[in-house]
Amino acid sequence: MVKSALGIVISLFAFAVASPAVHAQGSAAAKSGKKQVVKKQVAKKPVAKTASAKVKTSVERRSGKKVVQATAVRSAVAVKAKPNSGYQRVAFSPSPNPAAAAVPPVMTAGDMAGLNLTHDPLSLKSNAAVVIDQRTSQVLFEKNAAVPLPIASLTKLMTAMIVVESRQNMDEVLEVTTDDIDREKNSTSRLRVGSHMSRANMLHIALMSSENRAASALGRNYPGGLPAFVAAMNAKAKALGMMDTRYVDSTGLSSHNVASARDLARLVVAAYQYPVIRDYSTDENYAVDTGNGHQLQYMNSNRLVKNPGWDIGLQKTGYISEAGRCLLMQSRIDGRPVVMVFLDSKGKDSRLADAGRVRKWLESTKPQTLVQVQAAAR
Repeated sequence: MVKSALGIVISLFAFAVASPAVHAQGSAAAKSGKKQVVKKQVAKKPVAKTASAKVKTSVERRSGKKVVQATAVRSAVAVKAKPNSGYQRVAFSPSPNPAAAAVPPVMTAGDMAGLNLTHDPLSLKSNAAVVIDQRTSQVLFEKNAAVPLPIASLTKLMTAMIVVESRQNMDEVLEVTTDDIDREKNSTSRLRVGSHMSRANMLHIALMSSENRAASALGRNYPGGLPAFVAAMNAKAKALGMMDTRYVDSTGLSSHNVASARDLARLVVAAYQYPVIRDYSTDENYAVDTGNGHQLQYMNSNRLVKNPGWDIGLQKTGYISEAGRCLLMQSRIDGRPVVMVFLDSKGKDSRLADAGRVRKWLESTKPQTLVQVQAAAR
């Protein structure tokens, strides 16, 4: 027993003498409380001399945000290609947040025609505009007013003219069908398929709130259907001297509905003769029963009608991407009835702001002669 214990002690002493370095390092590590890390030496891979790449980036700071712009990457491919023979475009994500990425602006028909390069003394945001004295038909202001442009839901003012002049029964109940679904822009509607309401109510919400399915149903229920209705629209435009105007539907969803600002001013003067069009287009809100016990509350698409500072006798708004923001109005300013048309305006409220600019100009200068602005030659 004693011999066995003595043998173990001798063995431990021999191990300690044979490994002083390890024992010393272990003691130091124990005292410091730190764990020793042994690093491995990794051989670096040689860089291939047969291929090279150079990436250039430019960094711009805009509004405090970092924007990385990628330039072409020039590469030499060693396999099955000659050196310096290839160019690639490399796209970098400017930000991990998609919302922060710059979104290119939508080009309207007016922009593509270069009308956005036109500058005017009123600094209007609309690419085309016209202002006339309703009593004398004197043109007071023009900006690209003879250029035909998509007019979006301003189309519905002519739709209303055809419905009223056709003397159809305004109490007749019309049905919304699948034919009234927007397959041009795939827009939604609160007016469900299967809804029933009078022609008068259809006209009311089409003018006041730009309800597309209502305008479609009005066209479909014309004698001869929608083709006959569109033909009547174009015939009326010709009779009014609207030579830059063409209609293809009763809603304005198609960008092929086009007119000049000057033509639309003629339409406003003609439509103003009908009290029902004036009343429906300027009503602030209206509730309709869809025939299934479901009632819908509609609001005017032009909030200026609620502004007590404005005296608006007729109005219509419009928007599709090709047309931009559009607006036509009849208003009394300083006791003077004027017609204003704004086409292809940029920004949600810019057309309303343009109306305010024109009003301020009329009140301050009381113009009697034409101010004409045309697009610069390209």
